[in-house]
Amino acid sequence: MSAPRSIATPQRLRPAALATRHPGIAATAGVFLAALLAFLAIGAALPVLPGYVRGPLRGSDLDVGIVVGAFAITAVICRPLAGREADRRGRRIVLVGGALAMALGGALYLLAGSVAALVGARLAVGVGEGAVYTAGATWAVDLAPADRRGLALGLFGLSVWGGLSLGPLAGELLRSAVGYDAVWALTALLPAAGALIALRLPEPLRPTAAGGQEARRLVPRAAWRPGVALALANVGYAALAGFVVLHLRARGIDGGATVFTAFALAVFASRLVLSRVPDRAGASPTATAAGLLEALGLLIVALATSLTVALVGAVVIGIGFSMLFPSLALMVVGGVGEDRRGSALGAFTAFFDIGVGLGGPLAGITASLGGYPAVFVLAAAGALCTAALAASGSRRGRLA
Repeated sequence: MSAPRSIATPQRLRPAALATRHPGIAATAGVFLAALLAFLAIGAALPVLPGYVRGPLRGSDLDVGIVVGAFAITAVICRPLAGREADRRGRRIVLVGGALAMALGGALYLLAGSVAALVGARLAVGVGEGAVYTAGATWAVDLAPADRRGLALGLFGLSVWGGLSLGPLAGELLRSAVGYDAVWALTALLPAAGALIALRLPEPLRPTAAGGQEARRLVPRAAWRPGVALALANVGYAALAGFVVLHLRARGIDGGATVFTAFALAVFASRLVLSRVPDRAGASPTATAAGLLEALGLLIVALATSLTVALVGAVVIGIGFSMLFPSLALMVVGGVGEDRRGSALGAFTAFFDIGVGLGGPLAGITASLGGYPAVFVLAAAGALCTAALAASGSRRGRLA
């Protein structure tokens, strides 16, 4: 007598069988892993670069700032261009090309014998980062059902936060145990492995590219309002990263670094727990509430007279901040056709870097003129503007 069919059921749980029966799930996991490896490489370099510039390269503090920030220049420029190419040529080729550019940057770290050469390596990494992020986010949306696109965007963002959170720990441990060259080798090998993974992933069929004036726009109209909202919200991120320790220290409060850690953990946990909110509650209402939460948390930090209060404020900021990107990105995705999705998301994500890049100097000027609490009040005002833009986008949608 043959065995009952149910006895064979466990065979279906094997990874190969799962990939065959559910290629979308396997491809989504592959995109996540490829992006995670790329951002682990970025994170691994972050804590090591300042010491390398000041030590072996004998650079100045100004050189440190230039080296660390150089990659953002090419990342901002590359994001919308990568999005356009992802629409024209496909997500896979852009992600693979971006990962290989990051691997090239890691190899150039190994060869860099001057600050100028190291800046060149960082520029190559920026090109790759812009392409990987844009193509990966668009690919994740392509693979998701229409009612789970916000979930896909939120979970894809975890690959970025995961890489930037775990990468610095790995880089510093490797530097202390082996040396700088080992870190640079890691930053070359990780994105190269991501490129190999992406090469094997199935890609959804691409729609025919649209023509006309809108197709020629580098920044599609649907990306402007959510993009400006994202940039304004990122002033709060720049304020927290750059000034929370100084703000609390000025009030005699130690442990300011733990406030930023609490913020990062709140972002990560909220992305997991609240990942379905933008799909269920709607993109605009979620973005509006997220902006208001961020503003509230920033005001709590501005008024904090103890570490406990500051930690509460950081958690509130993190919850709001975690929902801003997926909900605003969902607004962008809903405003364009599939043939312009990559271009729109590429332009939209460029506003993230613009917000951080402008928010840091703006916060510094505010601190010098009005003190550290004024920095967080200014950032809260920016978050309130984010909420207003998201709410007006909701009203426009109802009138349309």
